[in-house]
Amino acid sequence: MSVLKSPQNGTNLLQTALAKPYHYRRSGRYYLRLRPQGATQGFFTLSLRTTDKATAMQISKDILKTLSLFHLDNPKASWRELKERLITIAEECLTMAHGDDSLVAYEMIYDELRLSLREASAKEPLTVDQQRAAGKYVEVLEAAQERLKGRPQKLVEIIRELKGESCGTSMAPYLPISVLPSTPVALSTPMTFKTLSGLYMDERKDSIQASTMRDVKSSCEAIGSILGDLNLRTHTREDMRNLRDKLLEDRKASTVKKLLTRFSTVMDWAVNNGYLEKSLDKGLKPTKGADSSREPFSRDQVKALMDHAKTLPVDAWQRWALSLGVITGARIEEIRQLTKADIKEVPGVSGANRTWVIDINRNDGKSVKTNSSVRVIPLTDGAYGFDLQAFLEFVAKADSRLFTLGAGQFSGVLNGTLREVLGLKTDRTQTFHSLRHSLAGALKAAEVPVGTAESILGHSSGSISYDLYGAGSAVEVGRMAEALRAAFKMEAAQ
Repeated sequence: MSVLKSPQNGTNLLQTALAKPYHYRRSGRYYLRLRPQGATQGFFTLSLRTTDKATAMQISKDILKTLSLFHLDNPKASWRELKERLITIAEECLTMAHGDDSLVAYEMIYDELRLSLREASAKEPLTVDQQRAAGKYVEVLEAAQERLKGRPQKLVEIIRELKGESCGTSMAPYLPISVLPSTPVALSTPMTFKTLSGLYMDERKDSIQASTMRDVKSSCEAIGSILGDLNLRTHTREDMRNLRDKLLEDRKASTVKKLLTRFSTVMDWAVNNGYLEKSLDKGLKPTKGADSSREPFSRDQVKALMDHAKTLPVDAWQRWALSLGVITGARIEEIRQLTKADIKEVPGVSGANRTWVIDINRNDGKSVKTNSSVRVIPLTDGAYGFDLQAFLEFVAKADSRLFTLGAGQFSGVLNGTLREVLGLKTDRTQTFHSLRHSLAGALKAAEVPVGTAESILGHSSGSISYDLYGAGSAVEVGRMAEALRAAFKMEAAQ
């Protein structure tokens, strides 16, 4: 239940006149207690999620001010009045100073406010202007959460939009939500997939990694070239089947499955954000032949690749980027982001048998694909001829980052080298990512337990993040190192 709802009677704080609040402390943490005016029950208790009194009082003051500004309890409020409050709230969310405690607290508080607003929008008899304001309030709160993570762009854009918009008059006279028109006026405007995907990418540009965004753009362009000028607001199931059949004409089923997954993501976003009333794309994905089209490299191909790497100078970054891909199975972007500090020696069991590892983490602005991607991977000296000492000397001479190229160039050079050395086709059946598949196959052939293999590859279902100095970490690192040695030994013997 939201902390902005009374546990006794479900009254919504966003629409309730409040009596004078008071504060109390329990187990060192501060709480704010509120109650509706004239009521002897129906208290609201909010954890301020801090043990610092000054921070607690400031957070409390901000919450009360924000609640008074929502102004959703007045059905006569015009859009002009509601918009003025929107601007005030958005500007305060943007300019408010934060400490470590309040950063954590506000992340949760914005969540609670957002959930209560959505519940009010769904259940309360709000006017059209109030509904419009509630929807925009939710956008402001979501953007405010982005600002807490150091990404203020969305909030700045919302403020600019609100200030630049003509206030005008209200959208419509008071109407209970139950009799609002079912189809917004905006839905009468045609919407092509090119336009729709552009809106989607623009909204998500600050929350999607650059490498992922390139894939999103490529997928959307492929789909958009087929759908052309089709108005998705009036699309039919036949239109969707035609899209699938057209995609299958010159693509593998696995590729079409990925494209349709991306298409569904955009369409679902469009429905959820009011751009479309419906989406008829479900159940289209091909199943026959839809397994991953990525093929692992054979043992001979991996050996040829490492033989090539060893011919490169010891100070050539390509030599070590290729070698790390082979012996760790790390993703190309994980390797590109490695810093000098990420190459470290960690203690073994009882302090013995120290192991050199690469540390995949989020430090210094680095990004990872999932929580499970945060891990350490042992470096196996001698695997396919890998020279650990020469690599450490390369690391010692490097600046902060081991590899200085941007994501696009880094990937382009390495995948180009693979195609040149191994004579690969340009159909992306085998790429740098195939090295992960090759290592996974080697671990499986060596009968390495699934949990250990997942830990090495960053597929751990438990979302494990390794504290290199925590209890049990030495055992886990030792287990991974032994598994890799066994896999490479078996590969060398065959």
